[in-house]
Amino acid sequence: MKPQCHADHSSRRWLPLSLAALGVTLVGAFFGITAEVARTVVRTGSTRSHNTRVTHVDTVANTVTITSTPDTRLPGRYGLWVNRSRDFLRLGKIIAETPHTVTRRVLSDLPGHVQRGGASFTGWFYRDASELGLPFVDWTIRTEDGTAPAWYFPSASEKTKGCAVLVHGRGVQRNEVLRAVPVFHNAGYDALAISYRNDGDASASADKRYGLGMTEWKDVHAALSEALTAGHTRFVLMGWSMGGAICLQTAARSAHAPRITGLVLESPVVDWRSVLRYQARASRIPALVRNAAMWLIGHRLSRIVTGQHQPIDLDSLDRVAHAADLTHPVLIVHSDDDGFVPSDASHALAEARPDLVTLETFAVARHTKLWNFDSERWNRVIARWLAEHTHSSISRKGSTSREPDV
Repeated sequence: MKPQCHADHSSRRWLPLSLAALGVTLVGAFFGITAEVARTVVRTGSTRSHNTRVTHVDTVANTVTITSTPDTRLPGRYGLWVNRSRDFLRLGKIIAETPHTVTRRVLSDLPGHVQRGGASFTGWFYRDASELGLPFVDWTIRTEDGTAPAWYFPSASEKTKGCAVLVHGRGVQRNEVLRAVPVFHNAGYDALAISYRNDGDASASADKRYGLGMTEWKDVHAALSEALTAGHTRFVLMGWSMGGAICLQTAARSAHAPRITGLVLESPVVDWRSVLRYQARASRIPALVRNAAMWLIGHRLSRIVTGQHQPIDLDSLDRVAHAADLTHPVLIVHSDDDGFVPSDASHALAEARPDLVTLETFAVARHTKLWNFDSERWNRVIARWLAEHTHSSISRKGSTSREPDV
């Protein structure tokens, strides 16, 4: 019986050690996952993900068939990157559908060498500024990190109602905002499509991390400074998704804020916490990990774990909580089925400040694709809002047609 007693004693001795090792492993896994989630929030990069696949190309009918997703099934006009993002197709209406595929009309030239396989469906419709058929000038904006290229579109009139500064969203470039240039142009505004740190066009920040609006607003401020030098004195800001958060921060923090006459925001991030909670649920990330990651990006430890040079203050980025500080008229256009940035905070801001915020909700349009889904309504809503907030025109200085010196 003694050997049996010895075995029991040995088991009792090793059990606490095993449980301790398991605990250490679980804690280590928790911190590892939390760190990776936090890095994902601030990690930069504009590599296009393959969110659909080309399954068939008909060069005679000028159509392309792609796999069906909530986005590719949307009515309207869109873009499709093919051939490993080397070629870009403009897509029109849906011609045919199956449970697994969507066939759409191609509105641009359809090269015969379009390959089957991964493709990127996008809200971009214009690949380059020249495709708008409007005169434009290349500008170079000086920022604290270096330079940021921009496209400047003068209005047709010698007198302008102001300059619309257009700010793209996360993970894309200024091409995204080209859809908005015509509506501002027709309303008598000059338009400036800018780039900002870490977007692949502008100079990168030292840490090469997103600030979620806390740092990027400085580049919008720099663009306003350049436009002031060129003769502009009044501005409208328009931002998509994270670009909306950037515009809100610019209006709240820039010394040029008194010269801003209003903001137009599409699918905007008004409160990052609501966005991160929503995306964590969609990705099945446990609430404990999500909350720890949000805490981490706002703590000085983030410098070690995520590489940020400064913590991100999610409280200051919550414009609903700071609704009382809002001083500019705001137009928000948001789809209630956004699928990426929930419209809850947009509704909350409109409810908190009905004196300043106009909210136009869409359905079905998804994220940052409201123009694509219903360009007629989108243009009409913005044009009407601009007319209601238009001040007297001002003469444009001759210097606005030149490229600012770097």
